Amino acid sequence: MTIRISLGHIDKYDSNIATFAHQLGLSSVQLHTPDLLPGVDGHWSLPELRALRTRCDADGLAIDGLENVPLAHFWKIQRGLPGRDEQIENYHKTIRNLAAVGIDLLGYNFLGTYVWRTDMAARGRGGAKVTAFDLADAPAGNALAGYRLTPDRPVGEPITAEQMWANHQYFLDAVLPVAEEVGVRLALHPDDPPVDEPLGGIARIFTSPAAIGKALEQAGGSPSWGLNLCLGTVSEMNGEQSINEVIDLLGPAILYVHFRDVRGTVPRFTECFIGEGNFNPARVIRRLHDAGFDGFLIDDHVPAMIGDVDTWGDISSEAYCSRGRAHAIGYLQGVLNGLRLDERDGTRS
Repeated sequence: MTIRISLGHIDKYDSNIATFAHQLGLSSVQLHTPDLLPGVDGHWSLPELRALRTRCDADGLAIDGLENVPLAHFWKIQRGLPGRDEQIENYHKTIRNLAAVGIDLLGYNFLGTYVWRTDMAARGRGGAKVTAFDLADAPAGNALAGYRLTPDRPVGEPITAEQMWANHQYFLDAVLPVAEEVGVRLALHPDDPPVDEPLGGIARIFTSPAAIGKALEQAGGSPSWGLNLCLGTVSEMNGEQSINEVIDLLGPAILYVHFRDVRGTVPRFTECFIGEGNFNPARVIRRLHDAGFDGFLIDDHVPAMIGDVDTWGDISSEAYCSRGRAHAIGYLQGVLNGLRLDERDGTRS
């Protein structure tokens, strides 16, 4: 059983990204609503997915999975609005087309108002640029407003937690049979930040280990459902303790991992470099291995170091290929090697 690293959360894929992956010694990528998949007909089409697969194959990089269809494909599903059945039918098409080109993993979130931050330019270690959240400042709005996955449509009547749970169940009941039929796995991202207070008029529901366990129950044991374990988000709940609870609860149902951390927990926290936050990276990776995790890790939000373009709000390849990201990936490679859990040696001393 091996744990490996994939170059992840790629929004704009180009030759610079491919070169960056190879220079870091990585052989696979995970893409996040990639710009090469416009999905103008409400779903990701077979030709555009095939073109993406051909492009990455030509660059010598396997695609480990995709994450988050465009907002226009999914927002009515999240909010339970008229038109969600049409979006679900299109989601079926996306799932089938993914399977047709050999991509078997699709991440999704149920964040009705997406990720929320109150500061996109906080100061981290040595003055590195990081993001932060403080619930007391949330009424002033989301500092991520304008990001392409942050909704700009008015919410109207507030959407309660009970409604969001029902909307998620409706979604799973509709899509999991198709995913099972074609062998595609869906991976849920927990709610970031994991606060029980509604943000922007929509309640957040995946805010604790128990709530993530409830999502597992909603999936009814389907082999096509699992978790995208965002360590940063779960660390925001209650540090390493909440991470341990989720790992122990879901085990092999964890399909891949967003590897980042924060300092502090809700109601306020600041993103940080790996290794200076709430959890011990080596302990967490060891626990993942012992729980039966057999997937991949990706770098996620990273601090912008001196000379870097910006934090993760900038999706250009110039911003992506940063010192902060290289530091994160090198750190993870060192931990895996030290634990003897990298691809070269699947045993543990």
